[in-house]
Amino acid sequence: MIEVKSIDKPDERRDFPMGHFEVCDLEGLSFGVATFEPGWRWSTSVKPIVGTDSCQFHHNGFIVEGRLRIRMDDGPEVEVGPGDVFVCSPGHDAWVVGEEQCVMYDFAGGAARYARAGTR
Repeated sequence: MIEVKSIDKPDERRDFPMGHFEVCDLEGLSFGVATFEPGWRWSTSVKPIVGTDSCQFHHNGFIVEGRLRIRMDDGPEVEVGPGDVFVCSPGHDAWVVGEEQCVMYDFAGGAARYARAGTR
């Protein structure tokens, strides 16, 4: 089996305040490209859509451009930027740092449901 899709033609695009998320669904992989504008914060842009206190998705991420700050519900906090690969478990907030948009690739299974109303 081989399957190829182009992120230039995603299967779905989800828009939210100050950003959007494009998803390509392949056999065994949901791949997402998140674009967050300066001022984007999960707790103000996505929380109202999904209705949880913090992001409840696991992320396997790669930052293409810009910077993102991530704070776990239990306190640890980190900043990621271009070229950084990271793993982030459920239970976090995140926001763009600086005046440049942040583009993130997400290889985790949560891409299929991220920022979709009614998903927890």
